[in-house]
Amino acid sequence: MSRVSWPLRAVTALVAVWLVVPTLIVIPLSFTDRASFAFPPKGWSLRYYERFFTDSGWLIALFNSAQLALIVTVVATALGSAASFALVRSRFRGAGALNGLLMAPIVVPTIIVAIAVYATFLRWGLVGTAAGFVLAHTVLATPYVIVTVTSALRTFDRRLERAAASLGATPWATLRHVTLPLILPGVASGAVFAFVTSFDEVVVSLFIQSPELQTLPVRMFSGVTNEVDPTIAAASTVVVAITTALILLPQLLRRNTDHA
Repeated sequence: MSRVSWPLRAVTALVAVWLVVPTLIVIPLSFTDRASFAFPPKGWSLRYYERFFTDSGWLIALFNSAQLALIVTVVATALGSAASFALVRSRFRGAGALNGLLMAPIVVPTIIVAIAVYATFLRWGLVGTAAGFVLAHTVLATPYVIVTVTSALRTFDRRLERAAASLGATPWATLRHVTLPLILPGVASGAVFAFVTSFDEVVVSLFIQSPELQTLPVRMFSGVTNEVDPTIAAASTVVVAITTALILLPQLLRRNTDHA
């Protein structure tokens, strides 16, 4: 077993380094004092963070992303949790096919999903609308909620629910006071992944954007293709900081639950 674990750990470490190194380059670039990208920076400055937080274009894009991500988080968490209960607790024909359909946005390449969403939204008149963004991002985010909540439900001891019922608790009271508190780390993890998925989504958002409604990743992509401005590095650092903090949040909740 140990012979297998060491090569696996080495490969995992190499993959982790490969993924982290670009971030370690982008973050210093956001503090440069030059007007273009140069690594390593010759001097240090906060002027691009000041530009990011004072420029109306960047702030509107950030506000759009945060607002849409919050709405998508609520909707995707509710839908994904309900779907998880149905898949785990109910036995019906076609459950496997339904689960595969719900997981399709993870398996199907994003560009194919984007083209399909764009073609559908054109007929529905949802291109460039907030409702269209929420609907598209919810489709992409819900599978992550289903995965985490389903995992929590499969490891949940249902004898606790039967004990609560034997003591006179109603199904709703059992759900509120027994089931949900115990699977809360899974639900919270799903909610975080839903927020991050919506907040970072760029491919689908590029297809359904409009001049009046752009998200932060779309604004960053446009900046990279049209200009060379280190403000993009500052925006990337802000996104990394937000997503990292949110991903660590479920771990803190799980640790507090374990201590409790």
